Amino acid sequence: MKKTFIFGHKKPDTDSVMSAIGLSYLKNKLGENTEARVLGNINKESMYALKYFHIPEPKYLNDVKLQLKDVHYHKGFFLSENASIYDGYQVMLRESVTGLPLVDNDCQFKGMITLKDLSYILVNDNVDDLYTSYENLIRVLKGEEIVRASEEISGKILVAAYRSSTFMDTIDLNDNDILIVGDRHSVIEYAINCKVKMIIISGDCYIKDEHVELARQNNVSIIRTPYDTYRVSGLIVLTNYIRTMVSILKPTVFLETDFVSDIIDVNNKLKHTNYPVINKNNKCLGLLKVTDLSEKTPKRVILVDHNEKLQSAEGIDEAEIIEIFDHHNLGSITTNYPINFRNMSVGSTCTIVCSMFRERAVDIPENIAGALLSGILSDTLILRSPTATPRDRDCVEYLSAIVGVNYEDYGMKLFKSGTSLEGMSKEDVLYNDYKLYSVNDKNFAIGQFFTTNFDEIEKDIDGYVDVLDQVMEANHYALVCLYVTDIIKNGSYVIFNRKGSGIMNLIYQDIVEEGYFVEGCLSRKKHIVPDIMEVLEN
Repeated sequence: MKKTFIFGHKKPDTDSVMSAIGLSYLKNKLGENTEARVLGNINKESMYALKYFHIPEPKYLNDVKLQLKDVHYHKGFFLSENASIYDGYQVMLRESVTGLPLVDNDCQFKGMITLKDLSYILVNDNVDDLYTSYENLIRVLKGEEIVRASEEISGKILVAAYRSSTFMDTIDLNDNDILIVGDRHSVIEYAINCKVKMIIISGDCYIKDEHVELARQNNVSIIRTPYDTYRVSGLIVLTNYIRTMVSILKPTVFLETDFVSDIIDVNNKLKHTNYPVINKNNKCLGLLKVTDLSEKTPKRVILVDHNEKLQSAEGIDEAEIIEIFDHHNLGSITTNYPINFRNMSVGSTCTIVCSMFRERAVDIPENIAGALLSGILSDTLILRSPTATPRDRDCVEYLSAIVGVNYEDYGMKLFKSGTSLEGMSKEDVLYNDYKLYSVNDKNFAIGQFFTTNFDEIEKDIDGYVDVLDQVMEANHYALVCLYVTDIIKNGSYVIFNRKGSGIMNLIYQDIVEEGYFVEGCLSRKKHIVPDIMEVLEN
């Protein structure tokens, strides 16, 4: 069963991390094959919860773009470089391909031959050198082993076409010659005495026992073939090692991890038909025909805590989205066919996952209950956020009983773990919980950071504004904001890029300065995003 990846948004907060972990556990208990992943660095708060409940940190997922390994290319399609040219030709005919990767004994990629290369051999009458194996000659010529003096055969090809006496009088043979001959016993004896490399006896002709013995003594290899001399002369060049055809020029190869989009770009320039596929260690994995690119198996994914394309994994358009579980407004992600999409007006995606456990009567182990509890407490600000619902509270009480903690005490410890500024850069603070949004072709970004110590940020507020300006300019965003939320004071301090002051004034209908405190502003989903969207829409 193909694995399905479950993940939240690019800047993972506690709810997205824990809902992915909880949902993956549930899916696997129900017989599916899933794995929770994250799309970015896990923040301090989430790390605290993972360590508190002894949960392994989910692996990082860089993207879900289509890779060559997702394509049904010709896996395992290659030929030993020591095979014959004839073998390569037969393989190409059988598999209807025009290219063939060659490998050594360790499956290392050595080169590529094409049907065009083979056609040159077939029409070229001037090839008279042989470099092959005894075994190749036996196989291609359907030969019979008479004397095997050497496993490897190399030399000049000669045909005994003259009268025997004329041949022996005019042709000087040596140990670099490979002789094709019929039942001319005097020529055979002459060749053996000259210690030629090999004798190929055509037409299944008889060879004398004393000649066989003499050949053994002189280390002369002999095979006998049913083919006549004319047929042998045409076939023998095809017994050559196929590696003798490999060009010095290195062909274009692809790694199995290469993106399909990049492969298409390369092929649009080169216009080749076939490409060898290798791994990072140069091991050949097979052959890609350009037509193979239409047969692919996209990565299977389930999204939690988001349904915005900008917030999701790179290449999400190339993935197969199986399901979405979210508690935000409907975003920009689309699918090619109907899917299960569970969107609920609750304070946390973990609440949805907890409800699914209960609906399916699946027991929640203590560590998974702790993960889900952490996600709900984080996203609902320990049930103080206006987004918190009776269902959230019910799930918190249910999960707290499983874990055996006082949720308010644990919730405060959870928040304190994530509110420390120690060791954090201004970029770390912004990206700690950062999301992108889109409205009317305008993109904007909101970072939210929870702390009870805004004074530390206020000391260098201009530095934070500089960072927001840089992010806005680099990405051409309409607005970049950082909301510093203090749940004790029940509100948020807002910092924004300098060009965003006009938008801020419209939102809050006031002259807004950097560090402006917004009373009762706790929820990005209810208190921040709707107001910004309304202004940008108008």
